[in-house]
Amino acid sequence: MSTKAAQTIGCDVKDMALAEQGKRRIEWAEQSMPVLRAIRKRFAQERPLEGVRVAACLHVTTETANLMIALRDGGADVVVCGSNPLSTQDDVAASLVQDFNIATYAIKGESNDVYYSHIHAALDHKPMITMDDGCDLVSMLHTKRTDALEAVLGGTEETTTGVIRLRAMARDKVLKFPIVAVNDALTKHLFDNRYGTGQSTLDGIIRATNVLLAGLTVVVAGYGWCGRGVAMRARGMGANVVVTEIDPTKAIEAVMDGFRVMPMSEAAPIGDVFVTVTGNKTVIGREHFGRLKSGAILCNSGHFNVEIDLDALAGMAESRREARAYVEEFVLSGGRRVYVLGEGRLINLAAAEGHPASVMDMSFANQALSAEYMLAHHRELEKTVYPVPVALDRQVAKMKLESMGVAIDKLTPEQEAYLAGWSEGT
Repeated sequence: MSTKAAQTIGCDVKDMALAEQGKRRIEWAEQSMPVLRAIRKRFAQERPLEGVRVAACLHVTTETANLMIALRDGGADVVVCGSNPLSTQDDVAASLVQDFNIATYAIKGESNDVYYSHIHAALDHKPMITMDDGCDLVSMLHTKRTDALEAVLGGTEETTTGVIRLRAMARDKVLKFPIVAVNDALTKHLFDNRYGTGQSTLDGIIRATNVLLAGLTVVVAGYGWCGRGVAMRARGMGANVVVTEIDPTKAIEAVMDGFRVMPMSEAAPIGDVFVTVTGNKTVIGREHFGRLKSGAILCNSGHFNVEIDLDALAGMAESRREARAYVEEFVLSGGRRVYVLGEGRLINLAAAEGHPASVMDMSFANQALSAEYMLAHHRELEKTVYPVPVALDRQVAKMKLESMGVAIDKLTPEQEAYLAGWSEGT
């Protein structure tokens, strides 16, 4: 940490020598983020976040870097830490410190102790606005770091998993400040969760294994927007896709989308590749491991590494070893070999680069606008979870279409009157 920037702001990154490469990659991603670029330009002119301390616990990627830069240009005093021990891009972390003077605490492969020490470092900033990806930052604020609660005006949450946790906190009346559920914006989950997760998950699987998906049976656990995306993309690469679900409505949808649907106990002996995207724990557990065929590949694209019961698998294994980067081999009874990718963590970030910048453009536009909204409206909001305002959601969609050169129709006055009335019929 010998650079001037590293001496003047707080940081814990792997190697400052990686900064030049990180800066090039941040600039590359920025080219595919025109909506966030426009927001950043306005922020730089208006400075709506002047003097506001922001603590962000997000995947430290090139796209996140561009969000942090936009917040900084809007006047915010920003600190960022990683939201997953395997999702950090070390060159990006170094560049954020050296080239953009943004305090960054994130190292790819960091231990759990280091991971939580980084969250503590972010909370030492005494944030006024929080940005979370999985609710770890907010959970820490409400448990071990209540000393930092007083300054918090509100926050935002990026993921389905985080929103589930926050809604539980609100239901139990323990949430101490309002949160905007960015994940629930249409311009977030319809695109980021579906197209982003679909593509980047398969990217991570292929980078880790170099397996040919065509002709294999891919089992997708969960048919939410992430599961829809993974199933759609796997089928597009020639896989035979099986979906497992607990929700009857989603199961019907998967059937009508052309997928086989069955319980995990039935899918276990026929699957070649398993992808969990449920947000729940022990989706693949002891009762399934004993039924897997030799060579089965298990991975997760849900936020936390709890969807595959790795402790049970380790207990059943006669031996384990690293087969290749991000691939661990477990040898079970009878010599069956089962492979777990990326330690059961987010495979799209553990072994690949996460979502493409063009889809994160909308997600992080929602983050930036929601932070601005929270600052302006926190006094009138209750201590609960709010959706992204419809006007902001539509603004992001409109800006994205404009950046793509796509025009759409507008209602005529006659059409508006017809839709607003009830007197006209057949």
